[in-house]
Amino acid sequence: MNSKKVSAIRKEMRLLANKEKALVLAGFFKTGKGQYGEGDKFLGIVVPDTRPLVAKYRGIQMDDILFFLHSAFHEERLFALLVMVDQFQKGDEEKKEGIFNAYLANTEHINSWDLVDLTADRIVGSYLENRDKKILLSLAGSDLLWERRISILATFHFIKKGESQWTLRLAKKLLGDKHDLMHKAVGWMLREVGKRCGEEIECAFLDAHAAKMPRTALRYAIERFSEPKRQHYLALKQKI
Repeated sequence: MNSKKVSAIRKEMRLLANKEKALVLAGFFKTGKGQYGEGDKFLGIVVPDTRPLVAKYRGIQMDDILFFLHSAFHEERLFALLVMVDQFQKGDEEKKEGIFNAYLANTEHINSWDLVDLTADRIVGSYLENRDKKILLSLAGSDLLWERRISILATFHFIKKGESQWTLRLAKKLLGDKHDLMHKAVGWMLREVGKRCGEEIECAFLDAHAAKMPRTALRYAIERFSEPKRQHYLALKQKI
């Protein structure tokens, strides 16, 4: 580990820290007892202020990245993950493979919805684009909430390419998930399928599954529909 570089980064982050914002963020990310973000700590640094640091230190080594990824502070973990995204996008195949493996080896530290949402499609989805995607099924079956969220969010990369197969497959597998954060993620990705791949594809899925979908997932999925179409699918839900 390059202790001088790590110290320089931490010093710059502390200069950006804001106690009042830290309190707001701690509430926003549900850090109370029994909540999904229980125990997470915040410096009070917003994402736009983190990105210049990522650009400045984008060349740091993996040991340094993992030091920050293992931090107790949310913003330091975010910094590490955004550096990983940057290096992945600029790297050769060997570099991409190393980052992909490091990402999945450290999922217990990618432990908030924003950390997943800003990175899963850009690393996991991108890496798997032309590879065997069965690992997504394993992630979707994980006991770890964040691995399940990574699985469905990774498919955002495929959706952007006009491909919906894996999103629909994972959405079906995840319909019985008990966590609200998964209901939101599944509904969001279904909505993106309708937006980017064709509304008829999303509607075919909803015709088959809307009645059994968690209400939050359904509401997220139909958000862009016309009011009559929204009411049609909500009525299907109410019939069960």
